[in-house]
Amino acid sequence: MAESGKQKASDLFIQCLEEEGCEYIFGVPGEENLDFLDSLSRSDKIRLILTRHEQGAGFMAATYGRHTGKTGVCIATLGPGATNFVTAAAYAQLGGMPMMMITGQKPIKKSKQGRFQILDVVAMMDPITKYTHQLAAGDNIPSRVREAYRLAEEEKPGAVHLELPEDIADEHTDAKPIPRSTARRPSAEPKAVRQAVEAIEKAKAPILVIGAGANRKMTGRMLLQFVEKTGIPFLTTQMGKGVIDERHPLFLGCAALSAGDFVHRAVEDADCIINVGHDVIEKPPFFMKAGGPCVIHVSTKTAEVDPVYFPQIEVIGDIANAIWQIKEDIAPNRSWNFDHMLAYRKAEVAHTEGLAADGRFPIFPPHLVAQVRETMPHDGIICLDNGVYKIWFARGYTAYLPNTVLLDNALATMGAGLPSAMMSAMLYPDRKVMAICGDGGFMMNDQEMETAVRLGLNLTVLILRDDAYGMIRWKQANMGFADFGLTYGNPDFVKFAESFGAHGHRVESSDHLREVLAHCRDTPGVHLIDCPVDYSENDQILNVDIKRLSKEL
Repeated sequence: MAESGKQKASDLFIQCLEEEGCEYIFGVPGEENLDFLDSLSRSDKIRLILTRHEQGAGFMAATYGRHTGKTGVCIATLGPGATNFVTAAAYAQLGGMPMMMITGQKPIKKSKQGRFQILDVVAMMDPITKYTHQLAAGDNIPSRVREAYRLAEEEKPGAVHLELPEDIADEHTDAKPIPRSTARRPSAEPKAVRQAVEAIEKAKAPILVIGAGANRKMTGRMLLQFVEKTGIPFLTTQMGKGVIDERHPLFLGCAALSAGDFVHRAVEDADCIINVGHDVIEKPPFFMKAGGPCVIHVSTKTAEVDPVYFPQIEVIGDIANAIWQIKEDIAPNRSWNFDHMLAYRKAEVAHTEGLAADGRFPIFPPHLVAQVRETMPHDGIICLDNGVYKIWFARGYTAYLPNTVLLDNALATMGAGLPSAMMSAMLYPDRKVMAICGDGGFMMNDQEMETAVRLGLNLTVLILRDDAYGMIRWKQANMGFADFGLTYGNPDFVKFAESFGAHGHRVESSDHLREVLAHCRDTPGVHLIDCPVDYSENDQILNVDIKRLSKEL
């Protein structure tokens, strides 16, 4: 019986999560979580989302953080449950997604089971999280939960981990939750802003690059105002897609590759690069070299310097505020002329449209991208797994709004497409959501189809089937190696979907693809589309003589 005024530590933990605004906990609990689970059962603010694998739970929690900016929470038991979180932790940490993992542990004060199932989870999580801690007393739960949330959401957001041993969960305590504090990010220093403005005004051909760290609500608004006032054209990285509507006439394209693409020719024309929200976890959108253009680094943190990135000017602070300051101070240079840069974008659009017109079967990836874009409404969300199609979509799919193209250009893991789409469908039930997965990546977390059906979600899972790990096979061929070790068999995906209670479809032609995509968009429930794809001409991603084109332009 509890002492007067005291409660179980697990009850306190749930209260702390409620105080932080937690809405969902995703995961696969084990026997070491039973006190926590019992306390959670009495919460009227937090919903448990039971998944079929801890990795799927972690991906869902990370995607919650990506969409909302608030910490997504997931739970697993000790040992194998905790190790199954590792990939999701790295996914959130590298991708800048606030996410908290809670894992159980055997009693730490008295143990009757020796080392059974025990490994040092805190030490394991240390290199791949912003914060990891074993709770050794119930009284410490409020401060550790508040600290974990603070660090998860502080720029750059990422993963945190708390371990709750069985005996600590069962302790009694009179501690109370700590309310969230109100904090504002520091503003950029005015002298740094003035230095940046002078460099931009002095330039003959400035250009704006939008990276992962700029994918925040207020930052997008400020960047659009900056572009509209100055007329400076912009490009994005893969994780910066949609920050400004890509139908904008000053959009130059997405740097889906690091060099050699149309968009890089436009960058080569620039003598000043305003690099906003750059994160070294992404492949570099351009390479710096001695004597090259002036680079202005605008971010919440100073630049990580490496051989291809060493900016001359840094504007550090809240990015939205920094862009606002620059926009308010700048006087656009009337001699700027960006026609040459924009001509590269026109050439890329013409090149892509030519490829997209190829209605062969199995489906050619550029045609697939065009069909998906035509099908999805302006606020529809596509969630990509990882494969060569990610490059096709990054380059060819026009994003109209932020966070409508969720891809992973940080850890670049396979298996996240379906859980990411499930979380998107939960958060935005009135919007159309599509997971786009290779057959290899889909099969890594295919068990979550049951979770999606059980939750009554409305989403489409588009599987691009080539019966191989296609991207690696393409690279293998380009390196002159024999075709070896990268092909496999697949189940009948239509029957597979139906076995879970989902709707299965198989594409039989280019015209049929259009019909199936529209049907799945307009029909409630979980749909799976088996779409055979032809990756035999992946080299057409860059199958154009861009050097010759440069001379012509």
